[in-house]
Amino acid sequence: MQNILETPVLLLDERRMQHNIERMQNRMDKLGVSFRPHVKTSKCLEVARRQIAAGARGITVSTLKEAEEFFRAGVEDILYAVAIVPNKLDHALKLIRAGLRLTLLVESVAMAEQVARHGAEHGVCYEVLIEIDTDGHRSGVKPADPMLLDIAAALQGGARLKGVMTHAGASYDLNTPEALEAMAEQERSRCVAAAMLLRGAGHACDVVSVGSTPTALSARHLDGVTEVRAGVYVFFDMVMADVGVCTRDEIAISVLCTVIGHQPAQGWIITDGGWMAMSRDLGHQAHGYGVVCDADGQPLPDLGFGKANQEHGVLQWRGDAGVDIVQRFPVGSSLRVLPNHACATGAQHGQYHVIPQNGGDWPVWPRFSGW
Repeated sequence: MQNILETPVLLLDERRMQHNIERMQNRMDKLGVSFRPHVKTSKCLEVARRQIAAGARGITVSTLKEAEEFFRAGVEDILYAVAIVPNKLDHALKLIRAGLRLTLLVESVAMAEQVARHGAEHGVCYEVLIEIDTDGHRSGVKPADPMLLDIAAALQGGARLKGVMTHAGASYDLNTPEALEAMAEQERSRCVAAAMLLRGAGHACDVVSVGSTPTALSARHLDGVTEVRAGVYVFFDMVMADVGVCTRDEIAISVLCTVIGHQPAQGWIITDGGWMAMSRDLGHQAHGYGVVCDADGQPLPDLGFGKANQEHGVLQWRGDAGVDIVQRFPVGSSLRVLPNHACATGAQHGQYHVIPQNGGDWPVWPRFSGW
């Protein structure tokens, strides 16, 4: 099948994906928490359906476009896990009025006040989480910051405090089980502490939402947590393999490309899979633009991928200098590349060509993009 595909194309191994879905869901079930997968990784209805069938309760999105697309497909419980801003409130209002149970996120008093005011003006009560910074990675309010109570106090009238949420993105920089376990506990304990602070001040805080793929797969317990979110686990990628939460054999997506030429004097094999097919995300920079594999997906350690142009991938032969790379990798031959960052590579493509777990024809699953 792959020999007749016009490359570059994004391949999805259904068997690996299903294994990843079941692995995460089973772990969440054992830890006694709800699981709300982050669908920004796949942006694909067929993938999300399998996550929901496995036991997910609602989904997480990173754009209101995602919320709109998945709601149209029948998903009715969605967390928009990026701090809301004024120019998106009308879009959120439209979705809520259409029947979507949409939860918003804030991290400032000013935005909490605007959300509450907008809700009151339009006759709705927005359900809102406060983002908690548990690792200094990106955004949110520190668990003991007095501003936390000020934000909660501002969520009244047209808004209701639903709970707290955090994302331990710093876990992506770790690579030992001990460090990952410690980060998972830090994420849990600090988010729970924020919830307890709010409750102690008389605020309801029903939801305590944590999650990243590394911490979800490393937590020993999740006492005080009500739900976990994770996204990249559904496909995994080389960053996750380097972190240590998956093997290369569990990475479910790859980019199929074709050899289009050679520069034998420099040891280069040129493909039609440049950075437009892979993205410019170099991950931990250990693998260039990705890990090169043969047509069956087996890694080729003697081929590096350290250079790319928009539509050209420049692979470097690092093996025996006596090998004729033109004969070994002739024009027209197929290679596959495991991505550094599944979300970023997926965003370069409009569909998945699915390698079915039970054989037969390869279906095509659409994915969407945009905001």
